[in-house]
Amino acid sequence: MLDLQNKVVLITGLGQTSDEGWGIGAAIATLFARQGAIIYGGNRSLASATRTQARIQNEGGICDVQETDVTSAASVQGLVDSCMARHGRIDILVNNVGRSEPGCPATMSEETWDSQMDINLKSVYLTCHAVLSIMERQETGGAVVNIASIAGLRYIGKPQVAYSATKAAIMQFTKATAVVYAGKGVRLNTVVPGLIATPYTKALATRYAPGGDEQAYMEMRDAQVPTGRMGDAWDVAHTALFLAANESRYITGQEIVVDGGITSSTGRV
Repeated sequence: MLDLQNKVVLITGLGQTSDEGWGIGAAIATLFARQGAIIYGGNRSLASATRTQARIQNEGGICDVQETDVTSAASVQGLVDSCMARHGRIDILVNNVGRSEPGCPATMSEETWDSQMDINLKSVYLTCHAVLSIMERQETGGAVVNIASIAGLRYIGKPQVAYSATKAAIMQFTKATAVVYAGKGVRLNTVVPGLIATPYTKALATRYAPGGDEQAYMEMRDAQVPTGRMGDAWDVAHTALFLAANESRYITGQEIVVDGGITSSTGRV
């Protein structure tokens, strides 16, 4: 079940800033490697990527990484070219890069808006631009899994309009492109996480917790979820694994929401 033996996976945003906890990209890369995949990762920080690489290699997995600026066409093409030179194919593409900056249109600077568009949305275009033509030439096609957010579906309690706009755009980008490539053996789907507890979440708590009370901030986020707790990176990773594996071969152009029920609720009573 969910066998990825010898599948070549190109993934962005797999870096891990510390050995404590699991980020979504690191968990996806590690889980895919445990299922037999060969990982080739691009990350803004090579040091962070190397930390994930070491985790995978310590378990006997195969993982190469390189520094990549996902907002640069040349850098993304370099990542794809290096992966092809080493392995000769790309079976699975996972787009996991993302960043959230606060602000509404009246207060957000143009520079922040453009940066959010580039990091969250242009990055998906650039990887797909470089990889889709490779996948459609392969007899076995390929699978693309994009990571969005429920912020692209509803307001989740803080003004982050650029982030929300990009995550909504990723879902429609994926859906439209999936139709174009449906007859070419290439599937594209989106995982839509809700509130997920990761090292990045703890960093947000440090930045935004009222009065500096990080524990209260985390408990507040838990209380927002109908199940009573945030998810973790593995909840997202297992969903990505399903969408990448052959068991989902008849699924394309879809979103799977992983949110503990938030988007099905009007709020806890």
